[in-house]
Amino acid sequence: MRAILLETLYEWSKIPYQKWFKSEEPWDISVSQLLQFPKETLGFYLGAFLLKHDFSPQPKLENHDVFHVLTDTGITVPEEIAMQYYLLGNGKKSTYLFTVILIGTILYPDKFNLFRNAFKKGKSAYSFYQLDFRKLLDTPLKTMQTTFLISTS
Repeated sequence: MRAILLETLYEWSKIPYQKWFKSEEPWDISVSQLLQFPKETLGFYLGAFLLKHDFSPQPKLENHDVFHVLTDTGITVPEEIAMQYYLLGNGKKSTYLFTVILIGTILYPDKFNLFRNAFKKGKSAYSFYQLDFRKLLDTPLKTMQTTFLISTS
């Protein structure tokens, strides 16, 4: 029930968030275009992630899926909340992030250790949340993870 509540809130908030809070230009790239990047690159891994989960790039929200790829975070509701904790630890601050963390922590108190560990991982990594990932799609994923000390385990 709590997962359904959060997923419903996300669906209701996604379009206004894209429209009024995201100023970036959409990447205008397809999964098939991403999969044409060399196999070791962020672009290829992003395409594989989207294909695996039957997702398509969401205009102006592409970075969200990049965060999943970089941190090797799953897509369950607790994992989505944990990723926001990871990003908070990495220095990201936004109304959306704080809202997800607040509601998620209230609804998933049993996942507190997961959230705390994600926050610590984000804190240990060099700041990466603000990068222009569209320009880094041809960069090897492992290079990015190593360079920014992004822990995936």
